[in-house]
Amino acid sequence: MTPKAPTRAQPGVTETPWGRADGKDVSLYTLSNGNGLTLKVSNYGGVITAFEVPDRHGKLADIVLGFDELADYEAKSPYFGAIIGRVANRIAGAQFTLNGKTYLLAANNGRSSLHGGHKGWDKVVWNAKVASSRESASVELSHESRDGDEGYPGTVQATNTYSLDDSNVLRIEMRATTDQVTVINMAHHTYWNLAGHAAGSIRDHELAIHGRSYTPADPLSLTVSGEVAPVSGTPFDFRMAKAIGADLESAGGKPVGFDYNWVVDGDPGALRPVARVKDPRSGRVLTLTANQPGVQFYSGNFLDGSITGKASARYEQYAGFCLETQAFPNAINIPAWRSSVILEPGQNYLSTMHIAFTAE
Repeated sequence: MTPKAPTRAQPGVTETPWGRADGKDVSLYTLSNGNGLTLKVSNYGGVITAFEVPDRHGKLADIVLGFDELADYEAKSPYFGAIIGRVANRIAGAQFTLNGKTYLLAANNGRSSLHGGHKGWDKVVWNAKVASSRESASVELSHESRDGDEGYPGTVQATNTYSLDDSNVLRIEMRATTDQVTVINMAHHTYWNLAGHAAGSIRDHELAIHGRSYTPADPLSLTVSGEVAPVSGTPFDFRMAKAIGADLESAGGKPVGFDYNWVVDGDPGALRPVARVKDPRSGRVLTLTANQPGVQFYSGNFLDGSITGKASARYEQYAGFCLETQAFPNAINIPAWRSSVILEPGQNYLSTMHIAFTAE
């Protein structure tokens, strides 16, 4: 008798209670595919809390920084794994003008408003709907942000869908509609360490960014003025892959490191290559494609060892990196950029990220 081939697991989703926040029940959703990859997502802030991915030898490791307990995400998270909204990055002066009216925002990062204000979408409990098919496991999160939320106009209906498929691709799809003209620039904020979340520095990770120019920022306030500059001849040139640590000190800043927006090559709005990162130790490779005009590369500069994460791991400086695809920072205050973040009734906002995992 011919032996039966082993049955291949299909993608699936399980739900586990994970406490309460903001007066609502919180769950942890585990998405798995047929290759053994496992992604854990919460409806609190849409945070990705864990992601097990194989190395070149097939050994799994959790490659995202985070916490074991919900309470830690509420109390001390630097946006680990979260959905950012309504507006990612910094709005200089914590204000903007729209249709002749000035809107004042929370100045929660010096004189700037950062990542949606005091209670951005990373700190709310989203509604969740799970689905799975022969091709992928998915969870769709939805949130209604009322008119005046954190100072922004219009009631916004937002969704964020995470899908994990058998080609080892994580798809993140962020959508929004509004009943009044408003400002939207959503982003995803996972801190990655392809060697494992507790493996130490990402300085030896090899990074390539498909960007010939970037938007220089003030080294202290990290706000941008509208300038676009070529990366050629600067520490910000990642057109050819190089170790993140190679020019890290030359990037400047306080603390020192990368926290800048690159202009992604190609047609803004089209799904196209953004970045590729390889960890030479494990062989894990992350390849990012997205449809946004820019990508913020952050090298974990503000991590300082004061945060204890999963399994008592201490996250020192440069323990993880972020690649946040987005419209340009402070776009609403830059005449040449503001149309990219204005959403009007009847329009559909869409931000898509495809993150593929391989090993070599």
